[in-house]
Amino acid sequence: MTGAAVARQAGGGRRPGGGLLRHRDFRLLWAAQASSRLGSSVTGVAVPLVAVATLKATTFQTALLYAATWLPWLIVGLPAGAWVDRLRRGPVMIACDTASMLLFLSVPVAAWLDVLTIGHLLAVAFAAGTAAVFFQTAYQAYLPALLDRRTLPEGNAKLQGTEAAMQVAGPGVAGLVAQLASAVTAVLLDAVSFAVSALCLRAIRFREPPREPRRAAANLLREITDGIRFVARDPYLRVLTVFGAVSNLGLIGYQSILVVFLVRDVGVGAGVVGVLLAAISCGGVLGAVIATPIGRRFGTARGVLLCGAGALPFALLIPLAGAGPRLALLVAGGLVIGVGVVAGNVIKGTFRQRYTPPELLGRVLASMQFVNLGAIPVGALVAGTLGTALGVRPTMWIMCGGLALTGLILLVGPLKHRRDLPERPADPQLASA
Repeated sequence: MTGAAVARQAGGGRRPGGGLLRHRDFRLLWAAQASSRLGSSVTGVAVPLVAVATLKATTFQTALLYAATWLPWLIVGLPAGAWVDRLRRGPVMIACDTASMLLFLSVPVAAWLDVLTIGHLLAVAFAAGTAAVFFQTAYQAYLPALLDRRTLPEGNAKLQGTEAAMQVAGPGVAGLVAQLASAVTAVLLDAVSFAVSALCLRAIRFREPPREPRRAAANLLREITDGIRFVARDPYLRVLTVFGAVSNLGLIGYQSILVVFLVRDVGVGAGVVGVLLAAISCGGVLGAVIATPIGRRFGTARGVLLCGAGALPFALLIPLAGAGPRLALLVAGGLVIGVGVVAGNVIKGTFRQRYTPPELLGRVLASMQFVNLGAIPVGALVAGTLGTALGVRPTMWIMCGGLALTGLILLVGPLKHRRDLPERPADPQLASA
């Protein structure tokens, strides 16, 4: 079945009148994403708290938990894209939610039985990270089948906005639950969130067309190579992939030592740190709200340039932060970066979903995420090494200075010559890869 045929078959009842708020299946997908994202945001705080408070983990062991969560992108990211293109995306997401629920449920059970160890937490972090690789790839490839091209930007904006909002709410919920009950109970909340997500996904009525039978017998390595080749040969996807990876090095680099910077160099307390991080995270919510208007007003290509080259230089305000009124520099810099990153992600996400042939979408997404998200543990490791050798504030200058310059990468490709990003590849051979 061709991509056009898939679109025709899938489009039969996609959009009732009244927009996405009246789109029952999208509301269920939206609720599933909100639930799992809130739980994951809670776990991002709760699991390190369990490690430190309950198991007396060292700093290195706590850092290993962070690395274990993202390491699967480097190990299974590419084959995940090929498998997602072979299978129906909805059942893949339900299976990932179910697996994550059981994994995180094992943590409080092991704690109640007094058999919880650091090794257990590391195994859960790695396995749940693997499930997240498949879920994220399937979820981004599923959305264009559920929505039509006209409502795809709105759908991406709503999902990105919810993700940003959950990043604001999650740490606060984790802290509150940990204080009222325990960090282990906060992990239990994440298990419940994945159960809710799975139930919402199962309630979606839309059924994807069956995948082509030849996929089951195709060579996995060849399929992976097709996705990598498509990204490497395409001038737009290639520059966006390089930009995403390099910007993540600086972004994650400064974020991974931001708490240490605030506590030890700036001299603020733990409560103030939570308030500052929540305030900065609001930029992501605003970015999701204004992404679609930016694309319409300035054009999608110019919007990507504005969000990258225009917003990221504000990173230079962050190392200037100090006690008292100078904390405003941190908030301002972080807010503008959040707006630019999330708004840019919405525009770029919609572009990828429209531009890539449906039969290649999972592999293209996985190929780009393999490079982009694979840079995350590298950025954290570089920042940690430099912070130990040079000090925290000099490292903040290095990481934020590098981040401020990454927008220049977008000027290397064809984006600077266009108002809008194209709807399909210009090279017919590339489009049919």
